[in-house]
Amino acid sequence: METEKKQYKRRASHTTWKSLIGGDILATEFFRRQAKLLVLLMVLVLFYISNRYECQQQMIRIEDLKEQLTDIKYDALTRNSELMERSRQSRIEEYVNSRESDLQTATTPPYLIRN
Repeated sequence: METEKKQYKRRASHTTWKSLIGGDILATEFFRRQAKLLVLLMVLVLFYISNRYECQQQMIRIEDLKEQLTDIKYDALTRNSELMERSRQSRIEEYVNSRESDLQTATTPPYLIRN
């Protein structure tokens, strides 16, 4: 038992760049014991990255929609003011007079008919 620990420590201390780059380190006892944990960590990292990417895409979409909403509000406000300008009584009278119509502005005030 004691010799196995010494051999394990000796092998662990002999980790070199060549073993790291060549992938020999993945064959050590530590990585074999922790394989499921490492796979789980990799899955979680991939999930985190995809979740963050999706969140950024949604935030970009929200900003675009906010900009469109602002543009539409300004357009609606402009059209509303144009409608108010065109539907004023003085503008309607000018329009009717320019068309030489028989319509005229009433000189008597309206009255209420009661039942």
